[in-house]
Amino acid sequence: MDIEDLRTFVEVADAGGVTSAALRLGVSKSMVSRRLVRLEAELGVQLLARSTRGASLTEAGATFRDYAARISAEIDVARETILPAGELRGRLRIAAPLSFGPTHFASVIAQMALGHPQLQIQTCYSDRFVDLIAEGYDCAIRVGILHDSNLVARRVGPLYGTFVASPDYIKAHGSPETPEELVAHQALMQGTEVWQVMDGDKVITVRPQGRFKADNGAALAVAAAAGLGIAVLPVDLIRDHLGSGVLVPVMKRFPPPPAGIYVVRPPGQHPARKIRVLTEMLIECFDHGPALPKTANP
Repeated sequence: MDIEDLRTFVEVADAGGVTSAALRLGVSKSMVSRRLVRLEAELGVQLLARSTRGASLTEAGATFRDYAARISAEIDVARETILPAGELRGRLRIAAPLSFGPTHFASVIAQMALGHPQLQIQTCYSDRFVDLIAEGYDCAIRVGILHDSNLVARRVGPLYGTFVASPDYIKAHGSPETPEELVAHQALMQGTEVWQVMDGDKVITVRPQGRFKADNGAALAVAAAAGLGIAVLPVDLIRDHLGSGVLVPVMKRFPPPPAGIYVVRPPGQHPARKIRVLTEMLIECFDHGPALPKTANP
């Protein structure tokens, strides 16, 4: 029984179709179909019920899926154990934010690929929340304040933000000095989130209101520079805006709480060595020399 056939079956089962699984695996749909046919012939049972809408597990397939996933994971561990020290191979699928990924994380991922020529790396850059388990990712790099979840997280560096607005907005609407004044202003948000501010060591929750939202930090910076309202953004993302005076800090006495850069992965007893290597490289890059220095935070 071919291990790639087992791995392909697990991907199709989790993705719900051949097309999605082929994208995850980086192979053609015809290759995925051949592997499935070969596995079903080997077992003598139908594992998947195929239709124009996708593929669903049969009763036998649902039973076999968990066994196949465990076998694939054990083979990965065995391969890592016998590889020469430091060598990685296989596939690593990473989800990274679009706002920071290309500028801050892409170079680390590229260096990892250079150092491990047998390793296949696929990175998706998007600011949407990626479901690692449902979408078949090995890990994600996330920035900000993590919400409770069943994922395993490792902090790899700090993240500092600040409240900002344009000089034109401040001239027209004034500059808020307290959290109570902040809620009267137009907030530029990524969603329906609440904002948190620090009053000394105390965290205060603020529920902002505003008519402009975007799922990308760079887009919010542009909106703030245009005078649409107040945004809370990572300092490193708007360093040039602050340097040129296009944006200026507000609420200096009540900054947002420090956040972080994290590597998150699905739960499991031990992380794959390729995830550990990526995590260590990110720590080396960001933990000793923060991407967003405290001195830049007003």
